[in-house]
Amino acid sequence: MLSADFVIATAVAYVGLLFVLAYVGDRRAKANKRSWLNSASVYTLSISVYCTSWTFYGAVGNAARSGLEFLTIYLGPTVVFVGWYFLLRRLVRISHIHRITSVADLLSSRFGKSSRLGVLVTCIAVIGIAPYIALQLKAVTSSIQAVAGSSEFGQGSLRGIDDVGLALGVAAGMALFTILFGTRHVDAKEQHHGVVAAIAFEAMVKLAALVAVGVFVLFIGGGFEGIFSQAAAKGVVVDTSASFDSRWVTTMVLSIAAIVCLPRQFQVTVVENSDENHLRVAGWAFPAYMLLMSIFILPIAVYGLTVMPADSNPDMFALTLPLAAGQNGLALFAFIGGFSSATSMIILESIALSIMVSNHIIMPLVLRFSPAPQFGDGKGVSRQLLVARRFSIMLILSLGFFYFFFTRDSDALAPIGLISFTAIAQFFPALLAAIFWRDASLKAVSAAIFVGFVIWAWCCFLPSFESVSPSVSQLLAEGPWGIGWLRPEAMFGLDGWDPLAHAAFWSLSANVAILTLGSLVTTTSVLERIQATAFVDVFRRRHMPQVTLGPGSATANDLYFVAERVLGEKRAASLFEAAARDRGVEPVHFEPTPEFVGRLERELAGSIGAASAHVMLSKVVAGSDVSLEEMMQMADETQQVIEYSQELEKTSAELRLTAQKLEDANAQLRQLDSQKDEFLSQVSHEVRTPMTSIRSFSEILLDPRDLDDHQRQRFVSTIHQESLRLTKLLDEILDLSALERGERSWENQPVDADEALDRALLVCDALLRQRGMRVEHGERSGRTLVQGDADRLCQVFINLISNAVRYNDSAAPVVRISSTIRSGAFVAEVADNGPGIAKTDRKLIFEKFARGKRGSADQTGAGLGLAISRQIVTRMDGSLELVSGPLPGACFRLRLPVNRA
Repeated sequence: MLSADFVIATAVAYVGLLFVLAYVGDRRAKANKRSWLNSASVYTLSISVYCTSWTFYGAVGNAARSGLEFLTIYLGPTVVFVGWYFLLRRLVRISHIHRITSVADLLSSRFGKSSRLGVLVTCIAVIGIAPYIALQLKAVTSSIQAVAGSSEFGQGSLRGIDDVGLALGVAAGMALFTILFGTRHVDAKEQHHGVVAAIAFEAMVKLAALVAVGVFVLFIGGGFEGIFSQAAAKGVVVDTSASFDSRWVTTMVLSIAAIVCLPRQFQVTVVENSDENHLRVAGWAFPAYMLLMSIFILPIAVYGLTVMPADSNPDMFALTLPLAAGQNGLALFAFIGGFSSATSMIILESIALSIMVSNHIIMPLVLRFSPAPQFGDGKGVSRQLLVARRFSIMLILSLGFFYFFFTRDSDALAPIGLISFTAIAQFFPALLAAIFWRDASLKAVSAAIFVGFVIWAWCCFLPSFESVSPSVSQLLAEGPWGIGWLRPEAMFGLDGWDPLAHAAFWSLSANVAILTLGSLVTTTSVLERIQATAFVDVFRRRHMPQVTLGPGSATANDLYFVAERVLGEKRAASLFEAAARDRGVEPVHFEPTPEFVGRLERELAGSIGAASAHVMLSKVVAGSDVSLEEMMQMADETQQVIEYSQELEKTSAELRLTAQKLEDANAQLRQLDSQKDEFLSQVSHEVRTPMTSIRSFSEILLDPRDLDDHQRQRFVSTIHQESLRLTKLLDEILDLSALERGERSWENQPVDADEALDRALLVCDALLRQRGMRVEHGERSGRTLVQGDADRLCQVFINLISNAVRYNDSAAPVVRISSTIRSGAFVAEVADNGPGIAKTDRKLIFEKFARGKRGSADQTGAGLGLAISRQIVTRMDGSLELVSGPLPGACFRLRLPVNRA
C-alpha cells in the first residue's frame, strides 16, 4: 500500500510538471515559436479533454453496472466528428470571422448581440457544470483514498485526511493553476497555448495509464476469453447485449450535444482552433483516441467483478486491481492518469466559464455604470477583465466544491456527469437554429432555453439532493403539495421511465417546441436579421454586413480611446496604424470607415464578447446625429436590397436554364419525330418487298392455264419463302420493341458463355461451308459462367457470325473467333476480313434498320439483328461494341461479367 504523503506528493509534483509545460508553451507562443503548439496533433489531443474522470473511472463502473451502455458516451462524439464535419466547420468559420469567445458569445452575437441572452446562457452553464466539477473532485478524492487510504481497496476513509479537505485542496490547487495560466491576457483569440499544451500532455498520460491497466488485466486474466470464462464460472453476469432502450437513445443524444456545447469542448474545438484544416485530422484521430480509451473498459469491469470483494466500488477498479496484485507502481500510474482526466477538465472548464462570466455578466455591469467614454484609465478595462475572470474561476470551483460537499455520499460517478450533460444540452437546439435557421428569433430562443433549464432543474438537478435532504426525498415521492402528476421523476403521469430519459425528454421537447413555434409567431429585430444573414450564409458571404456611420459619428480619437482601454496601447495603435496605412493616409488624418468600425467591434468582441463590444461602441456613438438603431435600420434596408437583387439574379438564371431545357426537349422531340418517320418508312419498305412478291405470284397462280407443274411449284415455294421472311421481320420488330420496353423478360441464370459460343458455331457450320469461309480459332476461355439466358446468348453469337459471313466479299473469307477472361469479365470477339464498316456508319450500326455500307457484300436483311443483340446483352448486364480487331474487317466485342458465385 502506498503512503498518503507519497501519493499527494506525486500529485503535487505532477501539477508542477504541468506548470512547467504551460510556462514553456506560453513562452514559445510569445516568441512566435509555435510550430508544434499549432499542430493538428496537439489540437486533437486537446479535444480529448472530453474524456474526464467520468470516462477514466466512471466508464468502468458504468460497464460493471449496465454493460455496454458506457459506449454511448463515446458513440455520440464519434457521430459528430465523423459524420457532422459540416457542423464543426461552420462553427469554426463563424468563430474566426466574428471573434467568438464562447457558446454564450455565439448565441448572444447571433441573436441581435443580446446581453440578456448571454447572461442567461452563462448562468445556466455555471449552474449546470457545477455537478461535473464536483464529479472530478469526487473522483480525485476517491482515487487518493483507494491508492493510499485503506487495504479494503476504496471502501475506507483516508487515515488522517478528510475527503472534504482533500477536495478543497484539489479545488484550490486547480484554481491557482488556472488563474496563473488561464488569465494571462484578455483576448480569447490570443489562444491559451500553454494550457492547451498541458492538456495535450495530460491526454497522452491518461490514455497510456488506462491502456497499461487494461493490458495488465488481460495478462493476469488470461486474455479476453480467459476473463469472460472466469466470470461465467463464478456466476458473474455482465450484460454485453446492446439494448437500445430509452436510456441508450438519451445518452447518445446528450453526448452529441455535449461534445459541441460543453463550454470546455467549445473552447478547445472552436475557440482554440488556429487552422480549419485541423478538423480533418481530428475527424478520424479523436474517434480513434476514444476507441483506445474504451477498448479495455469492459475487461477491467468484468475482471474486477470476478476477483474483487463483493462490496468493492466498481468505479475504482482501474486502481484497485493493480493494488490487489501488488503492482503499486502501476496503481500510482493509473492514479496519475485519473488525476490527469480530472485536472484537465477542471482547468479548461474553469477558463471557458470564467470568460463567459466576465464577458456577459461582469463586463456589462461595468459598462452600465460607467459614463461614456470613460471606461477607466490606462488599462482599466483589461485589468477589470482579468480580475473578473480570476474571481469567476474561484466562484465556479467553489460551486463545484459545494455540490460535492452535499452529494459526496453518492456511490456512482456516471449519473453525476449526465446531470450536467442534460443541462448543457438545452443550448443545442438554439445553436443549430443559430447557424442554420434564418428565421429563429431572440425571444423564442431565450424562452426555449429558460423553460428547458427550469424543467431540467426540477426533473434532474433537484433529485440529485435526495440522499441529503428528507424534504427533497418526500417531494420525489409525493410531488409538490401532494400533486402526484408534478413529481420530478414522473411529470404528467409519465411514470416508469428511466429518470435521465424522463428529464431529457421533457426538457428538450419543451425547448424545441417553444423555439420552433415561438420563431414562427415572433418577429426579429433589424440587428437580428443582419446577424442571421452573416451566420447562416457564412460560406457565401466573405464579409458581414457593416454599420453605416453618419456625418456626426464618433471620431477616430473616441474609437482609439475605447480600443486602448480594452486591447492595450500596443494593439490599439497597431490596429489604427494598419487601417490608416491601407487607406494611404497618416494616422493623424485617419477617419473611421464603416468597414473599420466593424473590424474594431470584432476585435473588441475577441476580448469582451460580442454583446459587450456592441454596448461599448453604442455608448461611444450615442451622441451622433444618426443613432445606432437608425444605422442598423439603414444597414438592414441595404441588405434587403442586396438580397432582393440576388434573388432576381437567381430567378433570371433559373429562367434561362428552364428555357434551355425546353429548347433541348423540343430538339429531342423533333429528332424523335424524324426517327419515327424514318422507322415507318423503313418498315413499310421492308414489308412491301415480300408482300409484292406474294401478291404477284398469287395472281399468276389464280390463272393456272399456262403453268406447268414445275412453274407452279416454284411460284408456291417463292410465296412460302417470302411469307417466312415477312414473318421473321415482324417477329424481329415485335421482339425488339418488347425488349426496349422491358416486356420481354427472362430470368438470368448461370450459363456457360463459351459453350453458347460453340453452339452458335455449330449452328452456323452449314452457312460457313456454303460460303467457303475459313474459321480461325483464337484464344478460348474454356468453361466460364455468366448470368444470362443460354438461348438468347447463343442467338447473339449466331447473329454476329452470320453477319461476318453475309457481309464478307473477300476472295479468301476468314472469320476469327476468340474468348478470354479480362478484369473479371468474359470477353468474346468475332472478327472478319471483309470490307469493314465505314466510319460514317459506325455510330448508327446498332440502330434499327441500319445495315451500313460494306462494298458489294450481301445487303439483304432488315438491319435489326445488331439492335436486338445489343438489347439482349444489355439485359445480361453486359456490353456489345464495334472495336478495332486483329483482321482488316469488322470486329464485334461482347463483354459479360463473370458470375462470382
